[in-house]
Amino acid sequence: MKEQLNPKFIVGFTDTETVMLDFDGMPFRSAKYWAERIRRRFRLGGFLIMKSSENNYHVVFDRPVSWAENMSIVAWAALTTHSRPLERWLVMQCIKKSSTLRVSKKGKKPSPRIVFSYGTRDRQVFSFQKHRRLIKNIIKRSELNQISEEIPI
Repeated sequence: MKEQLNPKFIVGFTDTETVMLDFDGMPFRSAKYWAERIRRRFRLGGFLIMKSSENNYHVVFDRPVSWAENMSIVAWAALTTHSRPLERWLVMQCIKKSSTLRVSKKGKKPSPRIVFSYGTRDRQVFSFQKHRRLIKNIIKRSELNQISEEIPI
C-alpha cells in the first residue's frame, strides 16, 4: 500500500480585518465560552469554531474590523483568558502584521474541521469559508495530480 501523501508545506488563511483566535491547549467548552464572551463584548456578530487537533481550536468572527481593533481584541482575549499559547500567537501576528489560521494538514494533524457556528456568518466568516474551500480544493487537486503522475500507464 502506498504511503499517504503529506505536503511539506502548511497553507493558511491570512487577513487583517478578520478577528481570529488560536486557542491551543483549551477544551471545546472553554473555547466556546470565550468565543461567546468575546463576541458579545466586542459586538462581533457570529463566529465559527474549528477543531485543529485535540484541545486546539480556531475561532473566526464575522464583523470586519481595523487592524488596530483586531489586535486590541486579540490582546484582550489573550490577557483575559490567561492563555500563554494565545499570547504567543498574538505576538507572532503582530510581527507579521496580519493574522493567519491554518487550513491545510500539518504533519499528522488533519486540516481543521468546523465543529460549531453561531450567529451571523455572512461577512468575514463567509469570506474565510470561501477561501478555505478554495485552498482545500487546490491542495486536493495537487495531491490528485501528484498521484496520477506516479501511476504508470
